[in-house]
Amino acid sequence: MSIPATSCMKFPCYNFLILFFLLIYANSQSQLYDQEHLVLLNIKQYLQNPPFLSHWNSSSAHCSWPEIKCITGSVTAITLSNSNITQTIPSFICDLTNLTHVDFSYNSIPGDFPKPLYNCSKLEYLDLSRNNFNGMIPHDIDHLSANLQYLSLGSTNFTGDIPASIGKLNQLIELHLEYCLFNGSVPSEIENLSNLEYLDMSSNYNFPEWKLPWNLTKFTKMKVFYLFSTNLVGEIPETIGDMVALEKLDLSQNGVTGGIPSGLLLLKNLTTLYLYNNSFSGEIPSVVEALNLINLDLTRNNLEGKIPDDLGKLQQLSWLGLSLNSLSGVIPESLGRLPNLKDFRVFYNNLSGTLPPDFGRYSKLETFLIANNSFSGKLPENLCYYGVLLNLSIYENNLNGELPESLGNCSSLLDLKMHNNEFSGNIPSGLWTSFNLSNFMVSHNKFTGVLPERLSWNVSRFEISYNQFSGKIPSGVSSWTNLVVFEASKNYFNGSIPQELTALPKLTTLLLDQNQLTGPLPSDIVSWKSLVTLNLRQNQLSGQIPDAIGQLPVLSQLDLAENEFSGQIPSLLPRLTNLNLSYNHLTGRIPMEFENPVYASSFLGNSGLCADTPALDLTLCNSSLQRTSKGSSWSIGLIISLVVIALFLALLASLLIIRFHRKRKQGLDNSWKFISFQRLNFTESSIVSSMTEQNIIGSGGYGTVYRIDVDGLGYVAVKKIWNNKKLDHKLENSFRAEVRILSSIRHNNIVKLMCCISNEDSMLLVYEYLENHSLDKWLQKKSKSSSVPGSMNHVVLDWPKRLKIAIGIAQGLSYMHHDCSPPVVHRDVKTSNILLDTQFNAKVADFGLAKMLTKPGEVNTMSAVIGSFGYIAPEYVQTTRVSEKIDVFSFGVVLLELATGKEANYGDQHSSLSEWAWRHILVGSNVEELLDKDVMEASYSDEMCSVFRLGVMCTATLPASRPSMKEALQILLSLGESFAYGEKNYGHCYDAMPLLKNSKSDTMLDVDI
Repeated sequence: MSIPATSCMKFPCYNFLILFFLLIYANSQSQLYDQEHLVLLNIKQYLQNPPFLSHWNSSSAHCSWPEIKCITGSVTAITLSNSNITQTIPSFICDLTNLTHVDFSYNSIPGDFPKPLYNCSKLEYLDLSRNNFNGMIPHDIDHLSANLQYLSLGSTNFTGDIPASIGKLNQLIELHLEYCLFNGSVPSEIENLSNLEYLDMSSNYNFPEWKLPWNLTKFTKMKVFYLFSTNLVGEIPETIGDMVALEKLDLSQNGVTGGIPSGLLLLKNLTTLYLYNNSFSGEIPSVVEALNLINLDLTRNNLEGKIPDDLGKLQQLSWLGLSLNSLSGVIPESLGRLPNLKDFRVFYNNLSGTLPPDFGRYSKLETFLIANNSFSGKLPENLCYYGVLLNLSIYENNLNGELPESLGNCSSLLDLKMHNNEFSGNIPSGLWTSFNLSNFMVSHNKFTGVLPERLSWNVSRFEISYNQFSGKIPSGVSSWTNLVVFEASKNYFNGSIPQELTALPKLTTLLLDQNQLTGPLPSDIVSWKSLVTLNLRQNQLSGQIPDAIGQLPVLSQLDLAENEFSGQIPSLLPRLTNLNLSYNHLTGRIPMEFENPVYASSFLGNSGLCADTPALDLTLCNSSLQRTSKGSSWSIGLIISLVVIALFLALLASLLIIRFHRKRKQGLDNSWKFISFQRLNFTESSIVSSMTEQNIIGSGGYGTVYRIDVDGLGYVAVKKIWNNKKLDHKLENSFRAEVRILSSIRHNNIVKLMCCISNEDSMLLVYEYLENHSLDKWLQKKSKSSSVPGSMNHVVLDWPKRLKIAIGIAQGLSYMHHDCSPPVVHRDVKTSNILLDTQFNAKVADFGLAKMLTKPGEVNTMSAVIGSFGYIAPEYVQTTRVSEKIDVFSFGVVLLELATGKEANYGDQHSSLSEWAWRHILVGSNVEELLDKDVMEASYSDEMCSVFRLGVMCTATLPASRPSMKEALQILLSLGESFAYGEKNYGHCYDAMPLLKNSKSDTMLDVDI
């Protein structure tokens, strides 16, 4: 009997076929598994078997490794982010044929864009951000997978143009190109990315000025659009209102002009709109329908007119920044009733009228900044209704009346700044002791009452000058242990200065002038170790000036004028930049250290004083003739000694020059050692053969600098170390220090070292060439006589460029101090070591003196002090101890040079620019009069004043009183880029400055932002 053929298909034959194919599939899956496992182990070997991949071994299943993701047993994702990888991406990575996700972000991968990734045909996600890639993004980048949806190349060193071919990756949903070094064009082809929902090209500072090349109507799916800090100029087209899906738009910190497109505030999905730090003009659109708007920041533009009533419709609004414009009129009442408003910032406008009374009543208000306007009337009663108010900054208005009693219960308050108003009455009792209060600044009002025994433990700045407070300074002042600044000038305080006031170890400024204080100074003032300024002028203080005042280590301003002090001047007063003892009853000889015309007005009205020099316009002491004779003999001897030394040095220099030229003739014949730190298209011979006299552009430090034209690369700068046998060991150490440091750190504000070349006699360093040369040639206008090829053409360095340069220097030094491991201390920061490119980006150069610290904050001792006069920190001279704070001091001097246009050694024969600046600050000079008149404009005055005063704080005598570079950078960024997040005292350079907490030293720094 025959069996039908269909039976075989339905039963055993069919099952056999299924089993057969399953075996084939299982076998292929096994082979794929083994192949991928081998590829991953090869990747580990290629990365030199790093410890963090120790679990990658042949005995474990790779799909269980946390860095690997598998689907159906095959590798689809590899994530090796933040792993300190310094090798290039393996060329065989795409042997993992099913890869869809590759993440190598937050490493130090060098070299060009990794084109082997073109072979990953299924790639959907690629993140290469936060690496050291350089060169240009390849023009064939569209060879990446056609499936690519996410591409991140941000925070790398890619330069040149953004290639037009990127517009062919038409499946892209998210594109990150932020924080790169692009200095070319932005392609219009990006508009072809019709699926794009997220585009971030922010913080590309090197872009030349550019206008939007795109038809914005094509970005109908765009949700996030970030173009801040990209040198964007021109007007924003009205068609931006067609980006109907837009949720977040940030065009801040550019040069955008024209009006704010009305369509922007009609977008229904918009939640964040940042347009601050531009040049928008006209009025804020009056019709607002973006009812989901949470953050609206229009700070620092040229907007005028009234605040639209329609802003009161934005029930979701949390942040409203309208500061630093020319807005006028009143604040709409409806803004005070917004239920989610936390931050309200309208400082520095022309606003007037009374404040809406409902502010704080319907929302959890945290920040209320209305300073520098013309508001009048009383303060709203409910600003701290929900108990979360942090910052109340209402100074420079015409507000009056008594403070709301509710402020006395505002325990959350950190900053209280209400100086320069017309408030009166008593301070609410609870406000004195508000637990978190740090800044208590109420000067220039009409407050009355007495000081409390207790003050908030956290108050560091206590300013109550020019009010009508009375009574005694309480003995409970000893509990104000965090107090740094105590300013109580021009009140009605009486009685003696309590001994308990000397128990404040952090006190740097004490102003009690123009009161009615009596009695002697406290005897135990030696505990004022941090005191810099002491002003007790115009009181009725008496007795002798205690000798202990000479033991105060950092006191630099002392004003005891117009009192009733008697006796002799202490012979061991500290070195003071400002001293005023006029109109007392002092007697005896002026201490020798003050026999200087600088102190000519310091001793007037003391008939019992005498001096050894007529320069002080005092009675001459009996021993003056003898002292003059001794001084003259000493001076003649000194002159003779200096002449002999000069002749000896001239002879030695001649011998060195002859020897140098002999060696120079032999230098080309020696064999050269060439070490490259990046891909180069030149050799040592092309460099050495071009080191001719006509290519010399300068000399300094230990060598000559040449500008050499290299084919295909443009110019490079070559620093040749002097080849003097007596200095060989020292020069070699310096050479190796510069090579070691510059080859290991990479930052946009640190000069790039391309290679080093050396032989037995010479050492060469080849750098990128910076077209605008060094900062000192601009500040001191050396260009007028410069013979440097391509030197600047009599152009004055304007203030915006100077501020940009200050920020660049701070970024470079902050990176060295805080982001390098170990930290790097430069030791020779000065304007001649700051180089500028064509866009005036600053780059820190000349690392021959740099010192690597073994750990952050560690102090090292050097065998000798090396540096430049005017820039050297005092503790470095005294102890040769090296820390990051000596760079902060030098940086402060550079800031003073930028603000004043004066050189670092400016001053008299006894002082430098930093001492000159400190002296003017301490005597209360108008800072505006000290600034560089060549660049001074009304719109820049407060920025220049702020930079000047930051320079003063960076050059504080005590290292612990200086800010860190990270803190200094934050202040400069707040000035130059983010006025929306700080306050500004326009036109009042002399005014008090907000405080910056220095966490390392736990001191408070007086810095104007």
